Amino acid sequence: MQITVGISDLKISTSPMDILITYSLGSCIGVTMYDPEVPVGGLIHCMLPTSKIDENRAASTPYMFTDTGIPEMLRIMYSMGAQKRRLIVKAAGAARLLDDENTFRIGERNEMVLRKILWKNNLLLAASDTGGSVARTMLLQIKDGVTKIRSGGKEYEL
Repeated sequence: MQITVGISDLKISTSPMDILITYSLGSCIGVTMYDPEVPVGGLIHCMLPTSKIDENRAASTPYMFTDTGIPEMLRIMYSMGAQKRRLIVKAAGAARLLDDENTFRIGERNEMVLRKILWKNNLLLAASDTGGSVARTMLLQIKDGVTKIRSGGKEYEL
């Protein structure tokens, strides 16, 4: 069953039949996490890098921000049996769209915050497709942990 992950949203599944998918990753960052032994997988779509701009919003919608969404995703994944040593983490998005002057650098900052949180948690990205100026669709197959990217009319495994 295909499950859509909206903007500022997180979905986690243990059903081998599920495919988690998120659309329109521009400057937003999408992150998949998968533990092949449980199996449990999750996909988050974070819009902004840091919650400092609106702490009330972060409290009600933690997945909107990379700095609050990723730690919460890790917490839930671990509570469902995932283990850090087996966790496969992949990222996509963080593009530079609608920011020709490179003023806000939302995509770049989203990726930087993600990498900082992973580093603090002793995790590394297994693969990523970030930056540039194209939007991406990202999906995670729970049955085998395969993460795919669709962009520019092409689909490829990450």
